[in-house]
Amino acid sequence: MYIDLPEKRYYGIGEVAKAFKVNTSLIRFWEKEFDILKPKKNAKGDRKFTPEDIKNLKFIYHLVKVRGFTLEGAKTHLKENKQEALSKFEIISKLEDIKSQLLKIKSQL
Repeated sequence: MYIDLPEKRYYGIGEVAKAFKVNTSLIRFWEKEFDILKPKKNAKGDRKFTPEDIKNLKFIYHLVKVRGFTLEGAKTHLKENKQEALSKFEIISKLEDIKSQLLKIKSQL
């Protein structure tokens, strides 16, 4: 899944939810369920996601929404073979980025 977010240090939860086309409540739920998500919180409690958090969210989204894992299955998959799964996911995401760029070029022709 190609996520179109501008290059920033921190992203608000609304921006992240809009980019993933999900509700903010789902992002908050995943934050509680998966310990690899650690957004920064300010004094008011607003969540600010780093680019590393966005990368982890993409991976969780891929496991749960695209591949159809249950939450427990995704947790165990992350714990057991995280490095192997992450490397495959990074290759897939790079290929999807290239595909989206090529489709943009094709539409401009």
